[in-house]
This record gives sequence, structure tokens and C-alpha cells, in this order.
Amino acid sequence: MTFTKILIAVDSGEYAMAAAQTGLQLAHQMNAQTALVFVVDKSKAMGSVDAGITPHEALIILKKEAEQTLDQLARMYGDKEILKFMPEGNPAEDIIRMAETWGADLLVVGTHARTGLARLLLGSTAEQVVRHSTIPVMVVPSKK
Repeated sequence: MTFTKILIAVDSGEYAMAAAQTGLQLAHQMNAQTALVFVVDKSKAMGSVDAGITPHEALIILKKEAEQTLDQLARMYGDKEILKFMPEGNPAEDIIRMAETWGADLLVVGTHARTGLARLLLGSTAEQVVRHSTIPVMVVPSKK
């Protein structure tokens, strides 16, 4: 099977680096067009009254973090142009939406490899993407 457009979902966590490296290597081997997506999770932009940070300022901080992460990961793969997407919203939903909108034929996501109660309470973006995506998904486990 050959993939021509690979979308790699990342965030600022360590496990995203493993997903990015795997996805970028695969894209290079297949000479595929590559894009990174970092969804700015608006639910995390709550701010802090004690720290004097408003929700708007918290969202700006989250956007800056996303932009820096995308730029850093794109530099890792300098011999091809990489598209960068930074939608705001729900990570699982927006990753799938971006894959469909961009026309990706493979989606690469990382996972924390949580199990049991932690997975139940926190949910798993990777699991939601796998369950709801209409295109193939490669799940890259975190490296320990």
C-alpha cells in the first residue's frame, strides 16, 4: 500500500515526538506529502485568577506553544516542505476533520499507552481517532 498524503497529529508531549519521527520517516520513504496538525485544546484555556491569567491569555499561550512545537518538528524534516495546521477545538474531532479536509490517506498519532482507570478517566485522543477515522490510522506507542 502506498500513501501519498500523511497527516501527523502532535501535541507538546513527549510521545508526540515518537509519532512525528515515525510519520516523517514513513513519509520520506514513500515520498509522500506531509502535514503536521496540533489542535489547540480550547478546554485547557481556563486561565488562573490567582496567577492573573485570563482565559484569553491562556489561549494565546497555548497557541504559542502549538506554533513552537510545529516549527520545531518541521525543522527535523528539512528536505521536504511540511504543511502545518493549528485548529482550535477538540483534539480527536479536529484531527479527524483536518485529515478529511486536507485529503490525507494516512493519519499518524502517538499514544501515552495508558491503561485501566487512567484511560477511562482521561480518555484517549488516539483511541477516539482510531474509532472514528474513515482513513487508516497508524498509532505509535510512546517510547519508554
